[in-house]
Amino acid sequence: MKHSWFKSWQANFWAGLVIIFPAVISIAVVVWLFGTVANITDTLLFFLPRKLTHKGQGDGPMYWYWSLVALALAVFLVALVGRAARNYFGKKIIEWVDATLLRVPLLSKLYGAIKQVNEALSLSNKTAFRTVVLVPFPHPECYSIGFITNEQLDEFRARTERRVVCVFVPTTPNPTSGFLVLVPEENVIRLSLPVADAVKYIISLGSITPEYAPASPLTQGQTPAPVPTPGP
Repeated sequence: MKHSWFKSWQANFWAGLVIIFPAVISIAVVVWLFGTVANITDTLLFFLPRKLTHKGQGDGPMYWYWSLVALALAVFLVALVGRAARNYFGKKIIEWVDATLLRVPLLSKLYGAIKQVNEALSLSNKTAFRTVVLVPFPHPECYSIGFITNEQLDEFRARTERRVVCVFVPTTPNPTSGFLVLVPEENVIRLSLPVADAVKYIISLGSITPEYAPASPLTQGQTPAPVPTPGP
């Protein structure tokens, strides 16, 4: 009886854990993100007295509702900058600030690198992180999932005399770090898998299998495209 009760309790525990675990992880991630962002946005309320916004008569941490106010203010300011970038005078001011930061010693190197990365990952780049692929990594006998980040590698192609593409291979379960590999295009297997599904597959350690819809067979009466014959 005791053994049966213990097995039943154990089964119930694991079943409950499977249900609760995603919610706990999701809430923990949201709390962590809010705390991380709040460390930056809280400084926007510098004009308010600390006794009003912080616990312990100004000596403790900021009240969470004031952190929400600071976050809302940050969102408003970002939207305001985006609105200013759409008119002539706003563009000129942004260009002036950009040029000024690029002239500051040391800061110019860091700012320039971050600006290039931001432009590479922006929506204007139609290839970066848009295509999911399989590449032979870390050795030819196995495959790793990755994302094409760049296909315009003229010097690399000239040096290697091969058409290579730039692929980011993320680590699991943390896809924000990984490896940058240059792979010959003939060794890259392009997938129809959406980027969001690929990220979920990586974070879940491969336990969430993406759905696969194979190409539909030829409909009745449809003939395949002719295969070109080699010339003489």
